[in-house]
Amino acid sequence: MKKLNLIKGQLGEDLATKYLKKKRYKVIYRNYKNKIGEIDIIAEWKDLLIFVEVKSRSSKLYGLPCEAVDEKKQAKIKKVAQVFLFDKKYQDKQIRFDVIEILEDQINHIENAF
Repeated sequence: MKKLNLIKGQLGEDLATKYLKKKRYKVIYRNYKNKIGEIDIIAEWKDLLIFVEVKSRSSKLYGLPCEAVDEKKQAKIKKVAQVFLFDKKYQDKQIRFDVIEILEDQINHIENAF
């Protein structure tokens, strides 16, 4: 089951990456990891650096994919982003946190999600 979820997650991230590139975002990292955690996609768009969490689900049985990005998850993503910004010398960049949810092959891009 865990392997199946990893495959589903990877497919969702692939779809999200294609979607972002189609919208003229420059994807600079996928699955960025540091000692605190991971960010699915880091992209640049215009003057923004965008941290994207991707959530995929095949049905609404357990709620919308975006509902899995709760306050605890948001706080962790923000901490990972802080380390990224410091390590990569992006402190002067404007940032945004987005969620891309994929539900039954439909993509919903939630800009400035948190």
